[in-house]
Amino acid sequence: MRLLQSLTRGLDALTYLRTNRGPVRLTEIASVLGVDKSIAAHLLKTLVASGYAKQDQSRRYLVSNGKSSGEPVQRTLEEVVAVKENWRPALERIAASTGECTHLAVLVGQRVWYIDKVDSTLPLKVDHPIGSLSPLHCTALGKAFLAFGHAEMPSDLVAHTSHTLTSARALAEDLERTRERGYAIDDEEFTDGIRCVARPVYDEHGEMIATAGISCPSVRVDATRLAELGGIILRESVN
Repeated sequence: MRLLQSLTRGLDALTYLRTNRGPVRLTEIASVLGVDKSIAAHLLKTLVASGYAKQDQSRRYLVSNGKSSGEPVQRTLEEVVAVKENWRPALERIAASTGECTHLAVLVGQRVWYIDKVDSTLPLKVDHPIGSLSPLHCTALGKAFLAFGHAEMPSDLVAHTSHTLTSARALAEDLERTRERGYAIDDEEFTDGIRCVARPVYDEHGEMIATAGISCPSVRVDATRLAELGGIILRESVN
């Protein structure tokens, strides 16, 4: 009976998305279905994972153009260059306003590939060179792809620091929290002394194409400031 109720609610949510001319917020769906946000979020994520719905850059939901196979999208060099050029001004704005280093990365197999960065002007700063590769499970950029894109969950969760999440359950729970707040966090999980936040970047079809992030020394950024940086990166756009 509970499965039937979930199916009915899912179909109701899909019908509502189809009848609206523009993207719809999670709270609106929850209100229409008469359920709390957590239930609505679960239903919508199921529709997104199945390829029936998608999210835009403001995290609102809309009907997908077609059912997706769930496989990673193979990006062309032209698309990678285009997203790099489009997001360069945003990276510069964020770096200027926060004083921290900003990065842009794309998915390459089971790792993220840094395609652009803007350095911090402060003496103590983080440096991930353009062209370098990093794992998915312990970086904010990588976890953004795991939470919002089609990246496969790594089978080997190697510990890079004492903070690295090395169990599938712990990582899955972290990714759930990531989806709820809209951005990923690396709390000294890849490198001791470095904290990062990262958000998904979508193409015109609502597919995740890249991830943009802020990296900073932990001595300068506590949990409160890290949340502030997460809000900053989430509010930024290419406009």
